[in-house]
Amino acid sequence: MSALVDRLRADPRAFALIGVLGSAGMLLGALAFQYLGGLAPCPMCIWQRWPHGIAILIGLGAVASGGVGRGGAALLGLAGMTELIGAGIGVFHAGVERGLWKGPDTCTSGPIDGLSADQLLAQIMEAPLVRCDEIAWELFGLSMAGWNAALSFGLTACFVAALIIGRRAGPHASSSASQ
Repeated sequence: MSALVDRLRADPRAFALIGVLGSAGMLLGALAFQYLGGLAPCPMCIWQRWPHGIAILIGLGAVASGGVGRGGAALLGLAGMTELIGAGIGVFHAGVERGLWKGPDTCTSGPIDGLSADQLLAQIMEAPLVRCDEIAWELFGLSMAGWNAALSFGLTACFVAALIIGRRAGPHASSSASQ
């Protein structure tokens, strides 16, 4: 166990790889809910997938670079910022689901006060099939958007930890950690 902890503290690639695998797990989980669980995603759900895919690609570049030097640091910083953007989208979506703020008109329903029957029917007919302001699934009081936000903050922390370790270790960390 101590060898694993020492490895995590010494090699920025370890935390970067955790970030990459976590992002891949999030993306695969979303696809499993969609294709195996039958939960069609709303437009904001799709928005939340993009940062994970981008973080995987950037994170793999950081792992390949050893996570050190200017290039490795830039990649780790970009991967962390990408996950932070994903967390922000998740927070926004969770807030829309909870009615804390208004979501995009393209995936939420509008107010019905003062609408005539014809206007109401038109609004219903134009409404998206999967709405962003409805919670399709939740666990322990958090919707999928809420879980995405929380876990994306954690993945941001993984990439930031890798960045800090890489900067502390210096340019030879990846070669000495693998020996």
